[in-house]
Amino acid sequence: MPRETKKLKRERGIETCRRLHALYPHVESALDYRSAYTLLVAVMLSAQTTDAAVNKVTPELFKRWPDPVAMASASKAEVGELIRTIGFWRAKARHCVEMAQMLVADYGGEVPNTMNDLVKLPGVGRKTANIVLNKMFDTVDGIAVDTHVYRIASRLRLTSAATPLAAEQDLLALLPRKLWKDVNEEWIHFGRETCSARNPSCETCPLADICPSFEQPNRWFKGGGEKNSRRRSSS
Repeated sequence: MPRETKKLKRERGIETCRRLHALYPHVESALDYRSAYTLLVAVMLSAQTTDAAVNKVTPELFKRWPDPVAMASASKAEVGELIRTIGFWRAKARHCVEMAQMLVADYGGEVPNTMNDLVKLPGVGRKTANIVLNKMFDTVDGIAVDTHVYRIASRLRLTSAATPLAAEQDLLALLPRKLWKDVNEEWIHFGRETCSARNPSCETCPLADICPSFEQPNRWFKGGGEKNSRRRSSS
Protein backbone atom coordinates (compact mmCIF):
# COMPACT_ATOMS: atom_id res chain seq x y z
CA MET A 1 0.00 0.00 0.00
CA PRO A 2 1.57 3.33 -1.04
CA ARG A 3 2.27 5.88 1.64
CA GLU A 4 -0.40 8.54 1.88
CA THR A 5 0.66 12.08 1.06
CA LYS A 6 0.61 14.87 3.61
CA LYS A 7 -1.75 16.77 1.28
CA LEU A 8 -4.40 14.05 1.52
CA LYS A 9 -4.02 13.86 5.29
CA ARG A 10 -4.37 17.63 5.55
CA GLU A 11 -7.51 17.57 3.41
CA ARG A 12 -9.02 14.85 5.62
CA GLY A 13 -8.10 16.76 8.77
CA ILE A 14 -9.64 19.98 7.50
CA GLU A 15 -12.80 18.18 6.39
CA THR A 16 -13.02 16.51 9.80
CA CYS A 17 -12.84 19.92 11.49
CA ARG A 18 -15.48 21.31 9.12
CA ARG A 19 -17.95 18.50 9.80
CA LEU A 20 -17.44 18.42 13.55
CA HIS A 21 -17.77 22.19 13.79
CA ALA A 22 -21.10 21.90 11.96
CA LEU A 23 -22.19 19.23 14.47
CA TYR A 24 -20.97 21.06 17.58
CA PRO A 25 -20.90 24.79 16.77
CA HIS A 26 -21.36 26.10 20.30
CA VAL A 27 -19.88 23.49 22.63
CA GLU A 28 -18.53 24.52 26.02
CA SER A 29 -16.37 22.77 28.55
CA ALA A 30 -18.17 20.26 30.73
CA LEU A 31 -15.95 21.32 33.64
CA ASP A 32 -17.29 23.84 36.15
CA TYR A 33 -15.00 26.83 36.72
CA ARG A 34 -15.17 30.58 37.30
CA SER A 35 -11.60 31.84 36.97
CA ALA A 36 -8.23 30.97 35.49
CA TYR A 37 -7.25 29.37 38.80
CA THR A 38 -10.37 27.20 39.11
CA LEU A 39 -10.10 26.15 35.46
CA LEU A 40 -6.44 25.27 35.92
CA VAL A 41 -7.21 23.11 38.93
CA ALA A 42 -10.23 21.48 37.29
CA VAL A 43 -8.27 20.52 34.19
CA MET A 44 -5.39 19.20 36.29
CA LEU A 45 -7.86 17.01 38.17
CA SER A 46 -9.55 15.79 34.98
CA ALA A 47 -6.61 13.74 33.69
CA GLN A 48 -7.77 10.12 33.32
CA THR A 49 -10.99 11.07 35.16
CA THR A 50 -14.41 12.06 33.89
CA ASP A 51 -15.46 15.70 33.99
CA ALA A 52 -18.54 14.65 35.94
CA ALA A 53 -16.35 13.15 38.67
CA VAL A 54 -14.28 16.33 38.84
CA ASN A 55 -17.40 18.51 39.08
CA LYS A 56 -18.51 16.52 42.12
CA VAL A 57 -15.41 17.42 44.13
CA THR A 58 -14.60 20.95 42.98
CA PRO A 59 -17.47 22.84 44.70
CA GLU A 60 -16.17 21.91 48.15
CA LEU A 61 -12.55 22.14 46.97
CA PHE A 62 -12.99 25.72 45.79
CA LYS A 63 -15.07 26.62 48.81
CA ARG A 64 -12.22 25.63 51.11
CA TRP A 65 -9.36 26.83 48.91
CA PRO A 66 -10.87 29.49 46.60
CA ASP A 67 -7.64 31.00 45.30
CA PRO A 68 -3.92 30.25 44.94
CA VAL A 69 -3.04 31.86 48.28
CA ALA A 70 -5.45 29.59 50.13
CA MET A 71 -4.39 26.48 48.21
CA ALA A 72 -0.70 27.27 48.76
CA SER A 73 -1.15 26.89 52.50
CA ALA A 74 -3.39 23.81 52.28
CA SER A 75 -2.44 20.43 53.65
CA LYS A 76 -1.78 17.98 50.82
CA ALA A 77 -3.40 15.28 52.93
CA GLU A 78 -6.58 17.33 53.36
CA VAL A 79 -6.77 18.13 49.67
CA GLY A 80 -6.21 14.47 48.89
CA GLU A 81 -8.95 13.36 51.26
CA LEU A 82 -11.39 15.69 49.54
CA ILE A 83 -10.58 14.50 46.00
CA ARG A 84 -9.92 10.82 46.71
CA THR A 85 -12.87 9.72 44.55
CA ILE A 86 -10.96 10.67 41.37
CA GLY A 87 -8.06 8.89 39.75
CA PHE A 88 -4.47 9.58 40.85
CA TRP A 89 -5.78 11.71 43.71
CA ARG A 90 -2.58 11.60 45.76
CA ALA A 91 -0.41 12.98 42.95
CA LYS A 92 -3.08 15.49 41.96
CA ALA A 93 -3.44 16.78 45.53
CA ARG A 94 0.32 17.26 45.74
CA HIS A 95 0.41 19.04 42.40
CA CYS A 96 -2.47 21.35 43.31
CA VAL A 97 -0.69 22.57 46.44
CA GLU A 98 2.72 22.82 44.80
CA MET A 99 1.24 24.57 41.77
CA ALA A 100 -0.42 27.16 44.02
CA GLN A 101 2.78 27.67 45.97
CA MET A 102 4.63 28.45 42.74
CA LEU A 103 1.88 30.82 41.63
CA VAL A 104 2.22 32.74 44.88
CA ALA A 105 6.00 32.69 44.96
CA ASP A 106 6.74 33.40 41.29
CA TYR A 107 3.64 34.96 39.74
CA GLY A 108 2.07 37.12 42.42
CA GLY A 109 -0.74 34.65 42.96
CA GLU A 110 -1.92 34.97 39.34
CA VAL A 111 -2.15 32.27 36.68
CA PRO A 112 0.42 33.11 33.98
CA ASN A 113 -0.72 33.65 30.40
CA THR A 114 2.09 32.03 28.41
CA MET A 115 2.78 28.42 27.50
CA ASN A 116 6.37 28.60 28.78
CA ASP A 117 5.27 29.74 32.23
CA LEU A 118 2.26 27.44 32.53
CA VAL A 119 4.20 24.25 31.81
CA LYS A 120 6.66 25.15 34.57
CA LEU A 121 3.90 24.60 37.12
CA PRO A 122 3.83 21.21 38.87
CA GLY A 123 1.33 18.86 37.25
CA VAL A 124 0.76 21.07 34.21
CA GLY A 125 1.56 19.82 30.73
CA ARG A 126 0.79 21.20 27.28
CA LYS A 127 -2.77 19.85 27.24
CA THR A 128 -3.76 21.71 30.40
CA ALA A 129 -1.84 24.82 29.36
CA ASN A 130 -3.52 24.88 25.96
CA ILE A 131 -6.97 24.73 27.54
CA VAL A 132 -6.24 27.51 30.03
CA LEU A 133 -4.70 29.74 27.37
CA ASN A 134 -7.59 29.12 24.99
CA LYS A 135 -10.46 29.67 27.41
CA MET A 136 -9.10 32.29 29.79
CA PHE A 137 -6.65 34.30 27.69
CA ASP A 138 -8.04 33.83 24.17
CA THR A 139 -4.62 32.56 23.14
CA VAL A 140 -4.26 29.66 20.73
CA ASP A 141 -0.75 28.27 21.06
CA GLY A 142 -1.50 24.64 20.20
CA ILE A 143 -4.13 21.91 20.42
CA ALA A 144 -5.10 20.27 23.70
CA VAL A 145 -4.77 16.58 22.85
CA ASP A 146 -6.48 14.43 25.44
CA THR A 147 -7.35 10.74 25.03
CA HIS A 148 -10.41 11.51 22.88
CA VAL A 149 -8.55 13.77 20.46
CA TYR A 150 -5.64 11.33 20.34
CA ARG A 151 -7.92 8.37 19.62
CA ILE A 152 -9.81 10.17 16.85
CA ALA A 153 -6.66 11.56 15.23
CA SER A 154 -5.12 8.07 15.27
CA ARG A 155 -8.19 6.39 13.76
CA LEU A 156 -8.30 9.04 11.05
CA ARG A 157 -4.60 8.40 10.39
CA LEU A 158 -3.76 12.02 11.02
CA THR A 159 -1.06 10.77 13.36
CA SER A 160 0.81 7.58 14.12
CA ALA A 161 2.44 9.04 17.21
CA ALA A 162 2.88 6.87 20.28
CA THR A 163 1.69 9.56 22.72
CA PRO A 164 -0.84 12.41 22.81
CA LEU A 165 2.01 14.90 23.24
CA ALA A 166 3.65 13.78 20.02
CA ALA A 167 0.29 13.60 18.27
CA GLU A 168 -0.25 17.30 18.96
CA GLN A 169 2.78 18.17 16.84
CA ASP A 170 1.42 16.10 13.94
CA LEU A 171 -1.94 17.88 14.13
CA LEU A 172 -0.30 21.30 14.30
CA ALA A 173 1.65 20.47 11.14
CA LEU A 174 -1.51 19.37 9.29
CA LEU A 175 -4.24 21.76 10.37
CA PRO A 176 -4.35 25.49 9.63
CA ARG A 177 -3.87 27.57 12.77
CA LYS A 178 -7.37 29.03 12.48
CA LEU A 179 -8.81 25.55 13.18
CA TRP A 180 -6.79 24.78 16.31
CA LYS A 181 -9.05 26.60 18.78
CA ASP A 182 -12.11 24.37 18.43
CA VAL A 183 -10.51 20.95 18.02
CA ASN A 184 -10.40 19.95 21.69
CA GLU A 185 -14.02 20.58 22.69
CA GLU A 186 -15.59 19.47 19.40
CA TRP A 187 -13.54 16.29 19.10
CA ILE A 188 -14.15 15.43 22.76
CA HIS A 189 -17.90 15.58 22.19
CA PHE A 190 -17.55 13.47 19.06
CA GLY A 191 -15.41 10.96 20.94
CA ARG A 192 -17.96 10.63 23.71
CA GLU A 193 -20.99 10.40 21.45
CA THR A 194 -19.72 8.47 18.42
CA CYS A 195 -16.02 7.57 18.24
CA SER A 196 -15.77 5.98 21.66
CA ALA A 197 -12.86 3.84 22.80
CA ARG A 198 -15.02 0.73 22.86
CA ASN A 199 -17.74 -0.07 20.35
CA PRO A 200 -17.67 3.18 18.35
CA SER A 201 -20.78 3.91 16.27
CA CYS A 202 -19.16 3.45 12.88
CA GLU A 203 -22.43 2.80 11.04
CA THR A 204 -23.86 6.19 11.96
CA CYS A 205 -20.58 8.11 12.00
CA PRO A 206 -20.60 11.39 10.06
CA LEU A 207 -16.97 10.75 9.12
CA ALA A 208 -17.50 7.19 7.86
CA ASP A 209 -16.81 8.06 4.22
CA ILE A 210 -13.42 9.62 4.98
CA CYS A 211 -12.25 7.45 7.88
CA PRO A 212 -9.53 4.88 7.10
CA SER A 213 -10.62 2.93 10.19
CA PHE A 214 -14.29 2.60 9.26
CA GLU A 215 -15.62 -0.58 10.91
CA GLN A 216 -12.04 -1.38 11.98
CA PRO A 217 -11.62 1.16 14.80
CA ASN A 218 -8.41 -0.31 16.17
CA ARG A 219 -6.73 -0.85 12.82
CA TRP A 220 -4.46 2.13 13.40
CA PHE A 221 -5.16 2.91 17.05
CA LYS A 222 -4.10 0.37 19.67
CA GLY A 223 -4.57 2.59 22.70
CA GLY A 224 -0.89 2.53 23.63
CA GLY A 225 -0.70 6.26 24.06
CA GLU A 226 -3.59 6.22 26.52
CA LYS A 227 -1.81 3.61 28.60
CA ASN A 228 1.39 5.60 28.49
CA SER A 229 -0.42 8.75 29.54
CA ARG A 230 -1.76 6.99 32.62
CA ARG A 231 1.79 6.53 33.87
CA ARG A 232 2.25 10.29 33.99
CA SER A 233 0.48 12.57 36.45
CA SER A 234 1.04 15.75 34.43
CA SER A 235 -1.68 16.66 32.00
